[in-house]
Amino acid sequence: MAVKNNLTIGVDATTWWNRRGFGRFIREQLGAMLAEGRGHRFVLFIDREPAKEMCRPNVEIVRVPTSATVTEAAVADGNRSIRDVLAFSRAVSSRPLDIFWFPAHYSWFPLRPGIRSIVTFHDAIAEHFTDLILPKLRGRLLWNLKVWLAKHSAHHIATVSEAAREEIVRFLKVPREKVSVILEAADGRFGPVSDAAERRSAREQLNLPRDRRIVLYVGGLAPHKNLTGLIEGFAEAVAGGGLGDVDLILAGDPKGDGFYSNADDLYALVKAKGLDERVHFPGFVPDNLLPALYSDALVVAMPAFSEGFGLPAAEAIACGTPVIATAGGAVAEVVGKAGLFFDPHNTSDIARVIKQVASDPATIEKLRAAALPRSAELSWSRAAAQMLDLLESCARGGR
Repeated sequence: MAVKNNLTIGVDATTWWNRRGFGRFIREQLGAMLAEGRGHRFVLFIDREPAKEMCRPNVEIVRVPTSATVTEAAVADGNRSIRDVLAFSRAVSSRPLDIFWFPAHYSWFPLRPGIRSIVTFHDAIAEHFTDLILPKLRGRLLWNLKVWLAKHSAHHIATVSEAAREEIVRFLKVPREKVSVILEAADGRFGPVSDAAERRSAREQLNLPRDRRIVLYVGGLAPHKNLTGLIEGFAEAVAGGGLGDVDLILAGDPKGDGFYSNADDLYALVKAKGLDERVHFPGFVPDNLLPALYSDALVVAMPAFSEGFGLPAAEAIACGTPVIATAGGAVAEVVGKAGLFFDPHNTSDIARVIKQVASDPATIEKLRAAALPRSAELSWSRAAAQMLDLLESCARGGR
């Protein structure tokens, strides 16, 4: 294959508008890649009006008419129409591209033979916890077909943590040498907010109590996030005493944002535990309020049975706030010494960690001291450089 210095890189940019981790990932990763550029030309395939951040001299925008956007179609649940999938396939196939990148495997679509591709698999959670992620048979069948096609057609796979790579190798049966790890990072907007008025304003806008310490969760209200375990652990900690001024905040879109949600079950559990005044559901928190909310938290909780990376954990430590999380997974890898860890299947262990951070100021100070140094080791510019290296290598016949 002839070496070409400047590449034409196609990108499935349909997940740019997703409000969860997929969206934040592409906005930060692709944004940093476009800024670095390296003389390459990028062709972004989208399904709505382009975001202003996409409009750069080295970018061509291709808008593909569809009956519903990827986020609206809830493709993780199998509801994306075949017509829309094929519309993207035709649009990409009509362009002379050197390499194509899917930033999220959930929006994958087939490419014509001859187009080399890299697919980012953020995790293998749907394969590990199928009943929790894909409760409907139709969605499960379509998801399995899409994942099988994506992993076999990709020339290389990228993922976001060593823990995610281990799950991809184990559950998707992909050779380890076919998977490269590129760590994520926090958006540059995330940093410690010391202004008490700004932190108080964030609470007021979210209708949260002003005079309570908070254990904060930010993310999807989905079964695999193990919020049931977090609520039960919190209830046990409250019953044990010593948490009189601590509340639990579960911030996330109750509609699931296209993914399966168990929000109603969580509301019912809180009521059954008599914690209506202690557990709060502010809904989706906009980006402009998150730094103040993270900074104001005692800790950020990440109790999921599995995470591919855990962006809220990276955002929390960027704000100087420690994390309590599932032991041995991606979040432990991300936060390092800025976290305390528990067995997600053991509510008493969750309660133990909550009580420890609520009652031991020395522990909190030790964790806080580790947060910012660890955050400084994570960088979107570094991730962008690594992704460009991978695309260049694959386009030239490597990997």
